[in-house]
Amino acid sequence: MTIPSTSTSTSTERSRTAARPMMRSRRPPSVDRPRRNVILTLVTGVVLVYTLVPLAWLVINATKTQPSLFGSFGLWFSGHFALWDNIVQTVTYDHGIFLRWLLNTVLYVVAGAGGATLLAVLGGYALAKFSFPGKRAVFAIVIGAVAVPGTALAVPTFLMFSRMGLTNTPWAVIIPSLISPFGLYLMWTFASEAIPTELLEAARMDGASELRTFVKISLPLLGPGIVTVLLFTMVATWNNYFLPLIMLKDPTWYPLTLGLNAWNAQAATAGGEAIFNLVITASLLTILPLVTAFLVLQRFWQSGLAAGSVKE
Repeated sequence: MTIPSTSTSTSTERSRTAARPMMRSRRPPSVDRPRRNVILTLVTGVVLVYTLVPLAWLVINATKTQPSLFGSFGLWFSGHFALWDNIVQTVTYDHGIFLRWLLNTVLYVVAGAGGATLLAVLGGYALAKFSFPGKRAVFAIVIGAVAVPGTALAVPTFLMFSRMGLTNTPWAVIIPSLISPFGLYLMWTFASEAIPTELLEAARMDGASELRTFVKISLPLLGPGIVTVLLFTMVATWNNYFLPLIMLKDPTWYPLTLGLNAWNAQAATAGGEAIFNLVITASLLTILPLVTAFLVLQRFWQSGLAAGSVKE
């Protein structure tokens, strides 16, 4: 019987001890220890600069007067800090038409985007949790509608609304905005994962009606998805340009997108006044509500996008 020597055992223990730090350093990347990627970091930095430079240009040039816009570097301040003066001139120019455009846009967003979100929630929940004949056909129609761009439907919509006598009215912008195929599809998929079928069956066995089950049980679970759809529809309605362009002729019903374009084109008309400083300031005021909405609802939006991405 051979007894291993003490020196051999000691050397073995030393080699194991030396290998432990190397094993710890070679642990696979995780959420706590992400793998560093120089190329990905550089690409992210380029995207960040590409996103922030136009915003910085807008903020900086909103502080300049009309002559300073063309006589100074675009990405730095110059001369008199005229931000407050530009804001006052923007909201008072042409008898305060900017405020009218702002109220019109808020009306279109509340009625159009709010209605589109409501219809998407109701339709998505019904498609996700109820079985009925023709459900596959509805799915195919929704997918096809998502693939069709809105500009392709603008002219047929105008012809239909013209026959109905609704052009040049707010309804010509609100009613088409109520239809959001992407929002319906998003709520459909979200409701399928966020609401357990067993939970609905338990509520029905306890005698709860379908309306009470939806309001008390399903609606709180759909909160993140509702906020996500609301953000998408709100941004789409707020930035809508082509539909109001072909539907509206009266400037008093213009949204901000059409109004700012009219101000920008004013300098090219005969006898028109160049008010580029007001256009830039108005553009800054226009994006502030969207930025505020994203900052306030960011956590709901992120959780809504991530819901259902992890399989348990």
